[in-house]
Amino acid sequence: MPRFAANLSMMFTEVPFLDRFEAAAKAGFTAVEFLFPYEFPAKEIGARLHGNGLTQALFNLPPGDWAAGEKGFAALPARFADLQQSLHTALPYAQATGVKRLHLMAGIAERSDAKAVEQFYKSVAWAAEFFAPHGLDVVIEPINPRNVPGYFLNNFIFARDLINELKIPNLKLQFDIYHCQIIHGDVTMHLRDMMPMIGHIQIASIPSRNEPDGEELNYPFIFAELDRLGYKGSVGCEYNPRGKTTDGLAWFKPYAGVKP
Repeated sequence: MPRFAANLSMMFTEVPFLDRFEAAAKAGFTAVEFLFPYEFPAKEIGARLHGNGLTQALFNLPPGDWAAGEKGFAALPARFADLQQSLHTALPYAQATGVKRLHLMAGIAERSDAKAVEQFYKSVAWAAEFFAPHGLDVVIEPINPRNVPGYFLNNFIFARDLINELKIPNLKLQFDIYHCQIIHGDVTMHLRDMMPMIGHIQIASIPSRNEPDGEELNYPFIFAELDRLGYKGSVGCEYNPRGKTTDGLAWFKPYAGVKP
């Protein structure tokens, strides 16, 4: 049975961020994820997490100036020093939460630019090597161009081939089903193909990015497929609730309380 992680950047926004850990636990979640914790002290994040008996499934490395549209540095040759610093920034949060994987964002760049491709390979390898002694995986996530125009990593096949080529044990694929359906379709076959390298999965309805309870995909079938494929990780609920978060959790009730 899948183990779901509430995304606290998008869910339970009815309360301040630090109170969302308690709200998620009360709703039956045993794990959480979020985009960025860096606005708050690492110790406070860890205290809220562990105080509510939750597991941290994932968070992102610092993206740069998010408000100005930056989406990471990994494919940007001129920002390699910023990327290196971001790894040191994230490490105390990883240690405070006990998270096992971190998402490295690629940034806005053209995949037709050979220098951007070369830099992405370099950054991915550097980040994975940095975090390996700490027992941490690095995950990379293709993001669809409708939501983030110009994002460098916008193709699951490219990501799969990069991971296969580099052969770094702690480098994994972050498979967001929402993004895969928009970019490629054929989600089930891509899951079957890429499952050996998948380190994290995320979900949302398509095309609205709301609760996974309708629209294009049959999520009960996909959840059963994850079991058939032997996926043991968390499934991040990276969606925008249509209304109050708890009012949209009917889909989740059969899975409440399942521990990662």
